[in-house]
Amino acid sequence: TWHLKKVPQIVSKRTFSLDSPKFEAKPNLELNSVCGIECQRKLPVPSLSDLKDLLSYETIFENGTRTLTEVNVLGLTLDPSGNTTAHRSVRKKRQIYGTDSRFSIYDKRFMTNFPFNTAVKISTGCSGILVSPKHVLTAAHCLHDGKDYVKGSKRLRVGLMRTKSRGDGRKRKGVKRNGMPSFQWTRVKSTHIPKGWFKGVSGDIALDYDYAVLELKRPHKRKYMELGISPTIKMMPGSMIHFSGFDSDRSGQLVYRFCSISDESNDLFYQYCDAEPGSTGSGVYLRLKEPNKRKWKRKIIAVFSGHQWVDVNGEQQDYNVAVRITPLKYAQICFWIHGNDENCAQG
Repeated sequence: TWHLKKVPQIVSKRTFSLDSPKFEAKPNLELNSVCGIECQRKLPVPSLSDLKDLLSYETIFENGTRTLTEVNVLGLTLDPSGNTTAHRSVRKKRQIYGTDSRFSIYDKRFMTNFPFNTAVKISTGCSGILVSPKHVLTAAHCLHDGKDYVKGSKRLRVGLMRTKSRGDGRKRKGVKRNGMPSFQWTRVKSTHIPKGWFKGVSGDIALDYDYAVLELKRPHKRKYMELGISPTIKMMPGSMIHFSGFDSDRSGQLVYRFCSISDESNDLFYQYCDAEPGSTGSGVYLRLKEPNKRKWKRKIIAVFSGHQWVDVNGEQQDYNVAVRITPLKYAQICFWIHGNDENCAQG
């Protein structure tokens, strides 16, 4: 069951103008030497002042102008236990673990209907998910490498799967003749990225803050997926998560997968999901019962950060990682979507 939680408030304090970025970073869908699960265990618990700094955010607009908004965090109870993790199975190497368990979605009845139609393609090569009539959730490193915005993010576009292809009439809804989806591309008006992505608690880019919200220039008229607060592994049916994206090795195809989570920290899930670059930024979701109702509901509980190389005791190991939507992140993303904290009191 989805449990309602009281969410801390994130309130904007002041906004500054920043210099326009160079947009010269190379898109890199596989990160190296970021703080992994062993490193996470050793990190200090962020203080309230740390969190205010990490949750302050940059907004970049389509004309290249940029601002930094400082925030206050209200109603937060700090967890003294730190980045505890549940020790589970040891990771195997590779992005495809054993038998490739991904499903390519070809049937137009699935492709253009919920939940698959909430998946979108980002013009920098990533995926994302619709979270409101005009907002998309994706991974921060699809747009920014920690130092500069990536090439192509100045004229950022989002591809929504078409519900009707031009010239195909009504018979072939949203699918090209070869069974691939076609896209309706929409310009991005503005992008929000948390400051924690640029410099995390460890002094380097932090996977904990690898998420971003894009505001579309024009609203779409499709069903989107609501945000949820990430439960612990123990509270998930079969510890299973689901997500769909546009994996680069299956060009133009929508690829769906479900898998179990093998380990977790306060901010990250480590899992065995088969995924290739291109699926980065996909919305990870669960299907749980609504409180006091018989209905089941899907909600986004994490953002797929992709396949990452991390230092573990001085050695490079690889993980597939997803960034959990904690109450704090829920409050921030909700604030970006609604522009106020009134609609974000409970998650």
